[in-house]
Amino acid sequence: MISTKGRYALRVMIDLAEQGKDEFVPLKDIAERQEISKKYLEIIVKDLVKAGLIKGSSGKGGGYKLCRNPSNYTAGEIIEAAEGPFLTVACLAGAKNECPRASNCKTLPLWTEYDKITRDFFFSKKLSDIV
Repeated sequence: MISTKGRYALRVMIDLAEQGKDEFVPLKDIAERQEISKKYLEIIVKDLVKAGLIKGSSGKGGGYKLCRNPSNYTAGEIIEAAEGPFLTVACLAGAKNECPRASNCKTLPLWTEYDKITRDFFFSKKLSDIV
């Protein structure tokens, strides 16, 4: 399930795309337009900056802006930046969550296919398509 953090990260990116790429957009303005707490957005934009999706600038005229054109972002990468690896079930997380029943699990192919469909869906949607 995608949490509010992932959904709000997508809304922040949409807002920045709508404002244009040249100017830094103050976080308080994004918070007002999106009706999201500025404090919560501070956590989200920190993750987006760390992932290299947006740039931040402090001081007068500061705020946030996209690093690239909206057509060069996917919804999947934005959600992953906010929430971590895009996995639908824990048993697909690799060696860390290696399931001892994987070799004879009847449901593993179902979860693998579901994960691929979900991942392909979100990684095929460009930010520019959503805007």
